Amino acid sequence: MAAASQRSPTPRLQRRDSQGRPPQDGYGVYTYPNSFFRYEGEWRGGKTHGHGKLLFKDGSYYEGEFVDGEIMGEGCRLWVSSGNTYSGQFVLGEPQGHGTMKYKDGGRYEGEFSRGLREGHGCLVDQDGQVYQGSFHNNRRHGRGQMAFQNGDKYDGDWVRDQRQGHGVLWCADGSTYEGQWHSDVFSGLGSIVHCSGVGYRGMWINGHPVAQATRTVILGPEVMDVAHSSSFTLRVELQQDNGEVAESEDGRVLKISAGVRYVQLPAYSEVSFFKVDEGSQELPIQTPFGFECIAYPLSSPTSGGPELSATPESASTDSPLPQGDLEVTMVSNVLCDQEDTPGRLSAGGGMPRCPEDCRRVERGRAQFTDVCLGPPPPGYHPIPFLDSKHEKASSRPRGSLGPGRMTPTVRDPPAGSRHQGPPLAHPPRRGGS
Repeated sequence: MAAASQRSPTPRLQRRDSQGRPPQDGYGVYTYPNSFFRYEGEWRGGKTHGHGKLLFKDGSYYEGEFVDGEIMGEGCRLWVSSGNTYSGQFVLGEPQGHGTMKYKDGGRYEGEFSRGLREGHGCLVDQDGQVYQGSFHNNRRHGRGQMAFQNGDKYDGDWVRDQRQGHGVLWCADGSTYEGQWHSDVFSGLGSIVHCSGVGYRGMWINGHPVAQATRTVILGPEVMDVAHSSSFTLRVELQQDNGEVAESEDGRVLKISAGVRYVQLPAYSEVSFFKVDEGSQELPIQTPFGFECIAYPLSSPTSGGPELSATPESASTDSPLPQGDLEVTMVSNVLCDQEDTPGRLSAGGGMPRCPEDCRRVERGRAQFTDVCLGPPPPGYHPIPFLDSKHEKASSRPRGSLGPGRMTPTVRDPPAGSRHQGPPLAHPPRRGGS
């Protein structure tokens, strides 16, 4: 990228040979003995001095100011071999000072040069339209600088040898933001990220991955809960790491609680209650990841003022025969951990999206669902108890035990009573049957 220097041709300007002498003063044209250089312009004392144009045999050229036989001052240079052009300041034949370099591939740099290289402060636009504005050293992005990427992301921070390294802030096009340490162009060190969904992480990173990231969802509490309709209950949830510690570095993850009626086959003389389903209301069972199917069952909360929306289909006006299987109530906790599953994005002002009534947002790795109630049976589903002499024990339950309209959520608990990665599974009320 360095321009050709006049150091080589200058001695020849002072020599006299059989082919002729270079002009002494004024304007003149001179072809050097090696025929590689040809100069047209101003002379003083037998040296190029003033404004002129130096042409090279390969088609390259420099046009601009000369001082005492050297390329010095403002000028324009074309390199045929690379296709690059430069206009700006020159010192001893090389770009130095402020100038603009246009690259053959469509890129452009405007800023400071030293010995033909980008050095100091400048603005570089590459062939893809990505813009970097900041410090350069030895032709590379180095020091403090801002970068606007092709995908809409923006970065402001430290650079080392063309890579993000040190402290910096990344604003992603989707609204996510990371602020912290970088190394070799990836998150590395202490940093915090707020995803566009509202999920946040604060802590250590290694090679672009969080060190203390949650790997499982744990539902705390007793193994069995005795829950009655219209009676509220509370669920506490923790996001834990592999070692069992709470992932307190995580914020904003949205957890959703829902309920379902478990669909199982009804054996003869079963003590399990089941539902009579109106014709047209019987929906297809939903396959769960726990090895059984269920049908949505509504939840309600005093704060929401009613049952969960879209929990069940509309009821039909006519009855249908009893279903071939019985139905067991199931509580399911869904973790909304992907961007597509989250309820919203950060607003333009950076505010947190509002959490739906049946969801809770994690704070420091914990979430709590309070005042949760089981709603009435879904429209079109009618519980049918069987109370006869064959199973009179169903009517002689002690007070406080399960009865019609009550359920016992159970879970497969690890030691210490915590529930890992699973919903509380509810057993149906036991009643007599014929």
